[in-house]
Amino acid sequence: MMVRKLDGWLAAKVGGELVMMNAQKGNYIGLSEVGARVWELMDSTQDFEAICAELDREFDVVPEICRAEVKAFLEDLVEHGAVAIDRA
Repeated sequence: MMVRKLDGWLAAKVGGELVMMNAQKGNYIGLSEVGARVWELMDSTQDFEAICAELDREFDVVPEICRAEVKAFLEDLVEHGAVAIDRA
């Protein structure tokens, strides 16, 4: 599964979180530290498994739980129009 950021989103760090805004749509999203890290990782890779592998290395998490939570997080970002997922 591949993921990619969609255009039109501005992002800024506020403390340990990331605040994102789509000026065209007027949407705002606040991401936790882990969500912000996923967003950052998408700058260097669009591969879901590579993102999860890096999170496994950086955080104390069970790999299966990490994958399930990252998948749910990305699907939420799809609903907000921030990312697209290619399941092929």
